[in-house]
Amino acid sequence: MTSASSYWRGPVKAEPDFSNLLAVLRHERPSRPTLFEFFMNDPLYRLMSGLGPDVSATQLRIAAFRAAGYDYVTHWGSTISFPSGERARDKSVSMDTGFVITDRKSFDAYNWPEPDAFDYRGIATDATLLPKGMKFVVCGPCGVLENAVALLGYSNLCVMLVDNPPLLQDVFNAIGSRLVRHYEKALESDAVGAIIGNDDWGFKTQPMLSPAQMRHYVFPWHKRIVEAAHKAGKPAILHSCGNLSSVMDDIVTDMKYDGKHSYEDTIMPVEEAYEQYSRRIAILGGIDLDFVCRSTPDQVFARSSAMLKRASQRGSFALGTGNSVPEYVPAENYFAMIAAV
Repeated sequence: MTSASSYWRGPVKAEPDFSNLLAVLRHERPSRPTLFEFFMNDPLYRLMSGLGPDVSATQLRIAAFRAAGYDYVTHWGSTISFPSGERARDKSVSMDTGFVITDRKSFDAYNWPEPDAFDYRGIATDATLLPKGMKFVVCGPCGVLENAVALLGYSNLCVMLVDNPPLLQDVFNAIGSRLVRHYEKALESDAVGAIIGNDDWGFKTQPMLSPAQMRHYVFPWHKRIVEAAHKAGKPAILHSCGNLSSVMDDIVTDMKYDGKHSYEDTIMPVEEAYEQYSRRIAILGGIDLDFVCRSTPDQVFARSSAMLKRASQRGSFALGTGNSVPEYVPAENYFAMIAAV
């Protein structure tokens, strides 16, 4: 078995080719094993790219994704955001602090961002840095539900479901309509090959709201986001954490997302998700983050290789972690995972 120290042998020499990720999202077999990741971390970007501190964040990310063998790089599109207050932090982040909207008066006073006031020309400028064959995959400034929770507080949102549904609907409409426009603006660029609707929806056991409430407040806006991508002739990927088994039919049949990202072994291992859903939606990433952190590099390599073998004749899969690659992930374990391709 390959030793841990030899998994990273420097930048991948093969040229990027975005058509591989497109093939995965079309439930086809790519021309070669394909990688997918939402984001990594700055020390890892610098290690893989070999670049120093005097480059832009975009240059660094492009160089790192290219060096690791990805056919795309994630991009934020613009600096748009939905500012909220400071959240309490310890080993986790509170969903009940930092809220700024409590009633109609504070809703009306909130400085809602307008996508058309933000500069999306940076996509075209940054595209001049892309190696031939690479595209951008644009994400959002968090998603419909995540921003609602940040602006209202989770407990307050749950109370508002009963006490003030009209105001809650207005909050979701204000967020959702602006996110749709954000993606519409980003999709105008030829350098954008796909989008990510990044919006965490659930806990380990269930969605954060009931399926009926998700269908009423959240899903209609995601459906419009996917429609915007498909109208532009580009696929849409859902990144969403939590146990979403009760709403997978909505994701596939109603919203019509092309790919799903974020998996945990405690909810459903990616191997099971692939067998159950890959004929209907592309399975992206999935090597459990806890497994990647706690296992040996050889164990990570073996599981990643086995997952690629499982999908080799059927396609509809790209290899990556179940969520992302924060700084606490051992670099040698990440390198063992991507070495499997």
